[in-house]
Amino acid sequence: MSNPALDRVARCSRYGRRLQAAQPQLADAVAGQLGHPFTRAAMQAFLAEPPCADEAALHQRLRQLRQRVWLAVTARDLAGSADLAEVVAAWSTLAEVCIAAAVDFHHAMLAARHGEPRDEHGRPQRMVVVAMGKLGGGELNVSSDIDLVYLYPEEGDTAADDPAAATMSRRDGIQTGKSISSHEFFVRLGRKLTAALGENTADGYVFRVDLRLRPWGDSGPFAMGFAMLEDYLVAQGRPWERYAWIKARPLTGARHDELASIVRPFVFRKYLDFGAFAAIRDLHVQIRREVARREMAHDIKLGPGGIREIEFTAQVFQLIRGGQIAALQQRPTLTVLAELVKNGLMTADAQQELAAAYDFLRRLEHRIQYLDDAQTQLLPDDAESQAMLAEAMGFPDHAALVAALDRHRNKVTRHFEQVFAAPQTDQNSHPLTVVCSGTADAAATHALLENAGYGDPSQVLAILDALRQHSARLAESTQLRLNALLPPALEIIGRQPDPAATLERFAALVQAIARRSTYLALLTEYPAALRQLVRLLAASPWAAQMITQQPQLLDELIAPQSLLSVPDWAQLAEQLRAELDAHPGDTEAQMDAMRRFKQVQTLRLLAQDVAGRLTLESLSDHLSYLADTLLAETLARCWAGLKTRHRDTPRFAVIGYGKLGGKELGYASDLDLVFLYDDADERAQQIYVRLAQRINTWLGTPTPAGILYETDLRLRPDGASGLLVSSTAAFRDYQLHHAWVWEHQALTRARFVCGDLAIGAFFEALRRDVLGLPRDAGTLREAVLAMREKMHAGHVNHSDLFDLKHDSGGIVDVEFCVQYLVLRHCHAHPELADNFGNIALLGRAGAAGLIPADIAQAAADAYRELRRQQHAIKLSGADYARVPPAAVESVRDAVGALWTRVFDARS
Repeated sequence: MSNPALDRVARCSRYGRRLQAAQPQLADAVAGQLGHPFTRAAMQAFLAEPPCADEAALHQRLRQLRQRVWLAVTARDLAGSADLAEVVAAWSTLAEVCIAAAVDFHHAMLAARHGEPRDEHGRPQRMVVVAMGKLGGGELNVSSDIDLVYLYPEEGDTAADDPAAATMSRRDGIQTGKSISSHEFFVRLGRKLTAALGENTADGYVFRVDLRLRPWGDSGPFAMGFAMLEDYLVAQGRPWERYAWIKARPLTGARHDELASIVRPFVFRKYLDFGAFAAIRDLHVQIRREVARREMAHDIKLGPGGIREIEFTAQVFQLIRGGQIAALQQRPTLTVLAELVKNGLMTADAQQELAAAYDFLRRLEHRIQYLDDAQTQLLPDDAESQAMLAEAMGFPDHAALVAALDRHRNKVTRHFEQVFAAPQTDQNSHPLTVVCSGTADAAATHALLENAGYGDPSQVLAILDALRQHSARLAESTQLRLNALLPPALEIIGRQPDPAATLERFAALVQAIARRSTYLALLTEYPAALRQLVRLLAASPWAAQMITQQPQLLDELIAPQSLLSVPDWAQLAEQLRAELDAHPGDTEAQMDAMRRFKQVQTLRLLAQDVAGRLTLESLSDHLSYLADTLLAETLARCWAGLKTRHRDTPRFAVIGYGKLGGKELGYASDLDLVFLYDDADERAQQIYVRLAQRINTWLGTPTPAGILYETDLRLRPDGASGLLVSSTAAFRDYQLHHAWVWEHQALTRARFVCGDLAIGAFFEALRRDVLGLPRDAGTLREAVLAMREKMHAGHVNHSDLFDLKHDSGGIVDVEFCVQYLVLRHCHAHPELADNFGNIALLGRAGAAGLIPADIAQAAADAYRELRRQQHAIKLSGADYARVPPAAVESVRDAVGALWTRVFDARS
């Protein structure tokens, strides 16, 4: 009785047709298994019973298993019962099972002759078969060869468990019973394994084995110890080998963690390795050249828009960012593409198009190979094969298949070229080259610089001269890169509002990074990265200082989509946890990782801010979410690191006041924090004090990556003289019976940040209770005005300029007005207790009739404008946010009208 799935195999595969005709019993056996995937357990069971008596029996059994898996998986695939993931998993599992069975069989045979290979401590060793390429990634295709590397942990010798049982005889030219080195043992085992899989017998082969990815390639040892591998990777490992070892996965043996510690630093560098771009670009050029030479444009793997370009697109980011983002240290291509989106390195649209193309190309690759069970990715040129292929892919004819293929390949090529854009390094014809080289006369130099936008050419020349003197001590290759970078940099900097200041910041950065020429190469080859950098330097000396002190932030410039994408804070929190989990028990590494995380996210927000993509309110929200994320992780790590803990999860919460509490953080804001706990354990106070101290240390301790945040803990009950942490009961009693009015003012913009949710709910309920207390208008007015006068006295402005924050008519006046309105009217208007910010609360006060709506709106607009100007001035590096009074006259009038209405009206 025919089976539809097997009939389809016969129509779409000449090899499948022959296989079923030659072995009808195989087709019958497989027909009953097509309702479910071919499992690892089923493969292992087929090889295990009955046990293989000798090498020939093993070879035959392995090949019979391969035929059975081929027919079953192909039938499920062509019938639409198996997706790509199932197909590649089945073939990868088959390879793993066959390798393990062959290694076990031949290890036992060799050990019976020569004894077990042992390390210097006498412990038995097993061969570590490392899968590379598609098998390493668990993505093996139906007719693929397998790339393997044979390793073993240590040098040593074999030793029989029962030396007396060893005999001396000759068998196959090998003297048995004699101890041999571990190296010789594993070389022999490797050769046996290669033959078991790759020899073409009457039953065919299992997998062709390719060992050319081992150190030194064909000329290298057939098997080698971990130490030799490490020496090779450190001293001689080439860029393309980093790419090859990304997917390396040990399949057999033990001590895999030790092997990973050797390979990981070779593949995944701590800092940006811009050379990875150039290395993969060069490798791709070589592949394209070979494809063209062999007229292989129809190769769906190596040709334009093919599988290899998708793999390269994913893997270059792994090479560059994998040392910093642990989630990128994965093997499957589709998994890596998804992680790139999560980490802001690729847009979701690009990932979806590449993933769809990958699925289409890999399924097409399988169907090409189904035709004759041949390792090829070339589209067939004969009509019969084209018709079979179209049917297998579900298209009416070959032309429709090719049209769909071309659509996918065009998308792949577009995305590939966006990542690997051709470098632009030749600046010899740039008009400012003569300025940078000093070969033009003074008059011509000054004219060129003035035309480029520089008002003081002498200052520019002095900066360039200092750079030349600094670069004279550098390697010649670095000097050449710097010479290529300076002319376009001068051109871009000359277009900035203050080119002289921007050039000084750029020169300081170049001196800081000059010995790491990879950064010079990045800025030279990619004008977009250079332009983005200059915009950041021009916008803020604070940003310039941050990048100069932490030049690894330049990594961010190579992926502009990540710079300008809206942060997903839940996803970023997961990313941060993964980065910290990659350093278990290493406090310093975790603290550094948190600081780098903050710097990267701050730089991204700054880039969006400079590009005009964020309102000030949105920017402050994001900076507050960033602080929340870092505080939550700090609390978790500090609690986990306490030597004395009385519970798994602390009954402890972090409360944010001030700018953090009101979600009005700026780039360099400190954090006003209060710590609460609710825990009846007699040790609680002491333990939570240590926790709070540890949190404060984590936030403020300088490391090579800087500090996380400056903190201010003086808003806790009784201020600096009070306890560092408060119980919820004590905090409630203090707020209801002992707190000053200014402390209740501070509560108007305080919020739970992280920690125990029940304490967070307690705090919010208490905050609303306190804000809603009835208050005498006169007494409240006197207290608030007295505090405002105290602040005036502490921020005396002796200049002729208007201080946007502290002077009358400025930001603090608006804040005091809102705080007074909340404390005065919240008992009758509980909506004022919502911590929604001053602008929203002014709107609510106006809507409730507490102040005229037009005054409320004008004051809200004025507050927004004052904050905007304050932000711009602080970004420019000024110590004080001050402007000419005439520049904000209307704004001051609006704030003055609010002040008069709130404090002079008798309400």
